[in-house]
Amino acid sequence: MPTLNEVALRAGVTPATVSNVLRNKGRVGDATRQRVLDAIAELGYRPHLPARALAEGRAPTIALMVSSIANPFYPEFALAVENALRRKGRFLIICNTDGDPRTGRAYLDQIAGTLSEGVLVMNANLDFEDLRMTQLRGAPVVLCMWERPADPPGLPCVAVDFRLAGKLAAQHVLSLGHRRIGAIVGSKVYGIHAARYDGFVDAMRAAGLDGAAAPVRYAPDTTQGGYAAALELLKAHPDLTALFATNDLPALGAMQAAADLGLDVPHRLSVIGITDIQLARESRPALTTVAVPTVEAAELAVELLLELIEAPGEQAIGTIAHEAREARLCVTSPPHLIVRASTGPACDG
Repeated sequence: MPTLNEVALRAGVTPATVSNVLRNKGRVGDATRQRVLDAIAELGYRPHLPARALAEGRAPTIALMVSSIANPFYPEFALAVENALRRKGRFLIICNTDGDPRTGRAYLDQIAGTLSEGVLVMNANLDFEDLRMTQLRGAPVVLCMWERPADPPGLPCVAVDFRLAGKLAAQHVLSLGHRRIGAIVGSKVYGIHAARYDGFVDAMRAAGLDGAAAPVRYAPDTTQGGYAAALELLKAHPDLTALFATNDLPALGAMQAAADLGLDVPHRLSVIGITDIQLARESRPALTTVAVPTVEAAELAVELLLELIEAPGEQAIGTIAHEAREARLCVTSPPHLIVRASTGPACDG
């Protein structure tokens, strides 16, 4: 396998110049850069990542920690992160915790600062103190898709106004004349989807309805969870004309439950979700949902993390710089409604 030194010899440059071209750093003239790229192509050179990490004192990789890679939203977000990182000359490691804090801590201990120079965290059920300790060991951490912009977590994060998403979803079905609306919350009562449900309650109250009294079920954030919750709601409250789910997977499960109960969507029952995953567009009927800016959030998270990585000497406990880093919060553009075939006017039949 050709080495970096052999590439440098073929291109007539120093190994440092080859390294700068590979990392897209330093001042390298266009002609010199092209000679290096030609030498890389001719020799079939591939960077040796462990050696590069040892030489530079850090790895050219970023870790993304997620709670469940089986949830299709996370691969979609990971793809957006990978695209953003590739443009910056870095690679992505995906760490699936299965919602287990012990697995998450093991990843932090074994990867952060060694195999990866920074960590993006997406609903991985990790203790914030563990994340702060990871920062203090020299591996910056950024929380992705934080759901409560008005309540910053004390860690660098990218936030999405999910309360607004819940409000937009409820306003849509209310505008169609629905008043008997059930809710499926894809988390525990005070879990990560609480802000979405709060937005639903806000819109119901604004319409003169007691949103908190609307039938609600808390369920796993899965298709199966939404299916079971919708069956319970529709059997206990057969007069419901619409179901709001705090995520697309439970909403898709709710549509399956409606089909098994012989309820036509949307003529007998309207269903709406939040997120706009690919399956929402491909389902039949296609799912009405409130889309969140997934790609924008991924790009902001990468940008923020790389800024923190490139800012040296700001990790010390108690310094003003450290406090400023912890306060960093970026808010994406607002969620927006996408109307498809799963919602329609209220029907009493």
